[in-house]
Amino acid sequence: MFENDKTEFDSEMTNLPEFPSDFGPNPFIIDMQKAARQNDNFRTTLWTGDHLQVTLMNIPVKGTVGLEVHSDLDQFLRVEEGLGLVQLGTSKLSMDSQYLVFDNYSIFVPAGIWHNIVNIGNQPLRMTSVYAPPHYEWGTVHPTKADSISNDES
Repeated sequence: MFENDKTEFDSEMTNLPEFPSDFGPNPFIIDMQKAARQNDNFRTTLWTGDHLQVTLMNIPVKGTVGLEVHSDLDQFLRVEEGLGLVQLGTSKLSMDSQYLVFDNYSIFVPAGIWHNIVNIGNQPLRMTSVYAPPHYEWGTVHPTKADSISNDES
């Protein structure tokens, strides 16, 4: 009986919302892997609440998230599809930890840790990123990494 309920529920979820759109702070249910595969932007905020934010990322082949540190928030990333190299360190000049990640791997980055993710695969690296507290304004969309950089500078 439960299995039939799940099948019915899944069939209702095949029509994903159109992107870009930020569905927060309302309650929201979605198949994250399907949503990540549908996102063609470098970064799209999917859900922004008062204390948490979820973004979808699409890193092109040979592209990077970019070296960064968040002094005031923790970050959780999940690889939905693709192959990446995660670089972590206590300073910009000592990125001494590296890990391979692929489908279904998760990365936990505490505040104050420098990090970067490089797409080393032959397809886009699609990820979900969770910030606590939120990092971007509600409805933020960065079609490309260059848009993200120019937004951070302004």
